[in-house]
Amino acid sequence: MEARMELVDFERVAPAARAALTALSKAATDAGLDKALVELIKLRASQINGCAFCLQFHLTLARKAGVAQTKLDLVAAWREAGVFTPREMAALAWTEALTSITPAGVGDDIYRTATEVFDQTELAALSSAAVSINAWNRIAIAYRFTPAV
Repeated sequence: MEARMELVDFERVAPAARAALTALSKAATDAGLDKALVELIKLRASQINGCAFCLQFHLTLARKAGVAQTKLDLVAAWREAGVFTPREMAALAWTEALTSITPAGVGDDIYRTATEVFDQTELAALSSAAVSINAWNRIAIAYRFTPAV
């Protein structure tokens, strides 16, 4: 597929949108969430949404944040992998629920599990990160941003 627009072009024509999405995404780490955890949830949302550009982008950032290769290899099968912490698993479940949200919303069980390992501030920050990557996925997919090779 041919790109309809590249990220740099999007940033040029929609600087306010870029700034808003960047600020929303940055809220998670500003609130004290671990960068590696934030990158894991961005990877998982990007996998669900099928965004190659964001997958490659966040794989690079996850590696820089020190995420183990085993976790990067197994994030798509995190429930069965046996390598993720309870906190990571709760974050991944929360992200999946927000990414594939249904008319029924986010289940009480997922919320309960998330609040067992995240306080309300952390969960709000995690939600912000999940919402921002979903927005970026949609923009990157719509404009067919091409991953760097």
